[in-house]
Amino acid sequence: MTADLTPVVVRLKLSLLRNGLRQSGGRRAAYIASAVAVLVLAALQLLGLVALRGNEHAGSVVVPLVAVLALGWAVMPLFFPGGDETLDPTRLVMLPLRPRPLVRALLVASLVGTGPVFTLCLLVGSVVSVAHGAVAYVFSVLGVVLALLVCVALARAVAVANIRLLSSRKGRDLAVLSGLVIAVGAQVVNFGAQQLGSGGLGQLDGPTQVLRWVPPASAIGAVDSASEGAYGVAVLQLALTAAALAGLLALWSRHLTRLMTSPDGSTLPSAQGAARERSSTGLARLLPSGRTGTVMERSLRYVWRDPKTKAAWVTSLAIGLIVPVFNAVQGTGSIYFACFAAGMLGVQMYNQFGQDSSAFWMVAMTISSPRDAYVELRARALALLVITLPYATLVTVVTTALIGDWPKLPEVLGVSFALLGAMLATGAWTSARFPYSIPQEGYKNVAPGQSGLAAAAVVGGMVSATLLCAPVIALTIWANLSANGDDWSWTLLPIGTVYGTAITWAGLHLAAPRTARQLPEILTAVSKG
Repeated sequence: MTADLTPVVVRLKLSLLRNGLRQSGGRRAAYIASAVAVLVLAALQLLGLVALRGNEHAGSVVVPLVAVLALGWAVMPLFFPGGDETLDPTRLVMLPLRPRPLVRALLVASLVGTGPVFTLCLLVGSVVSVAHGAVAYVFSVLGVVLALLVCVALARAVAVANIRLLSSRKGRDLAVLSGLVIAVGAQVVNFGAQQLGSGGLGQLDGPTQVLRWVPPASAIGAVDSASEGAYGVAVLQLALTAAALAGLLALWSRHLTRLMTSPDGSTLPSAQGAARERSSTGLARLLPSGRTGTVMERSLRYVWRDPKTKAAWVTSLAIGLIVPVFNAVQGTGSIYFACFAAGMLGVQMYNQFGQDSSAFWMVAMTISSPRDAYVELRARALALLVITLPYATLVTVVTTALIGDWPKLPEVLGVSFALLGAMLATGAWTSARFPYSIPQEGYKNVAPGQSGLAAAAVVGGMVSATLLCAPVIALTIWANLSANGDDWSWTLLPIGTVYGTAITWAGLHLAAPRTARQLPEILTAVSKG
């Protein structure tokens, strides 16, 4: 039976893929579009790497590239655990399978998909760019096979070692945070590309000397060494890759054995955790009494516990810091980029009732007048300010320190506070006027059929917030253009603070009556997910 296990698992992988595409036309179209995009990108990468052939720094490019590729394979299961159903071996625990044949079968099945094809194209392009001579091409064949198997085995070993985490709430949190990883990675790649563009590929020579001994990049380093006639070094580097593959397979097999023979205690209640949960009253003691404190505590707990809300917050916090700081470090930024943090965080005020989902009915039961609605919205805004106000200030100070333009700090803080206040005001109004549902399952943040509504709420609110900040922006422009503006620029801090407070108060009072009148409509809208 075990001899036939490999083709069975491969057919199972193909069946899962085929049945998944049959679920809906939209999913089929999305898969085809993504597959075409990956193949086009792989072809472009292959051509680009082949074009490096003959360049003196070709090895310094492809060796770090393969190391980064392996890192991507290692983190992929943590952030995309639902991308491949066969990554979860707990589905097979009831079958009479031995770990070693199962590892072999799953390893072969892992080679089916667009990811391995993309990796293969990149590896082939890498060896073509550095291979010179018949011996080097022999090492190329071995190096490509070993590097590809190391990448796949690395992903599998990480997935099996963390399968309990990935099937828990924390694992779902990691999956939702994948957008943050992509955003941060894009900024890092952009920064690295600019640095290479200004300093040349020679900057990679130093790191390459280290990475060429780290599997699976050492397999590509072996091809480069063979091209230079250092056959002993090439054999050693290839042996390191083979040893890494053997080690990963052994680690994978051991975790698989433990997983398939030990009970699952991940869902058992923890007495200590329950005790900590019952005693966690420190947050409540710091908040105001009455409805305001209760609503603030609930909102802050959403930020900490709800995966979708947490992902939105963490992404906003990270991007709000990355954009101004990276631009300041690159020397292309402005101190006013610090206002980006206030804008990103202010967006969290939009669709406040959507995060409650169908549980909004409990909130609706406590609102019987515009006054109750005003207190509810005010408490949610205060909970948001607990995080956004100090964070926006921190980002502004850090950006100012990197740029070194300290005289403009007060006016930038004033603009940030005014923008934050305008975002809170428009967010409260759009929460009542354009509520939409946030699905609890999956990666989508908007229920089907409500995408246009969500886009209108967010985009329209951001434009409105910018227009509401026009007086403070006009004063800032005057302070920068006027001859005596520098003497009065410090007044923009108190002006922006007062203006942001006033506009928030006005927005909450404007949204409260509509919220009290539209409770059934809001509940219907946020319960569709």
